[in-house]
Amino acid sequence: MTPQTGILVSVSADGKLEIPPELQSQMEPLSRYEVLVTNNEIIFKRIPQSLTWDDLSQRIEAAGIDPEEPSLQEISDIVKDVRKSRRARSECA
Repeated sequence: MTPQTGILVSVSADGKLEIPPELQSQMEPLSRYEVLVTNNEIIFKRIPQSLTWDDLSQRIEAAGIDPEEPSLQEISDIVKDVRKSRRARSECA
């Protein structure tokens, strides 16, 4: 994202920061920000959210069923083949 300039933010009489709608629309609901303060600047840096179990569950549900997903029988066959292959290798060694 390219930095935007010319956006004015003011502080209300009771000391609250009034963020204009064009900036609020770029902020994700319930997101957290780190505030970096220097002599002449105040910088808001969004903190990436960690993935919760509920978020992961929603993403999996939204993704739907994978058409390439092997059946339980196919998985079982693969496991049996790998076990046979390992036994054969250990017997040759």
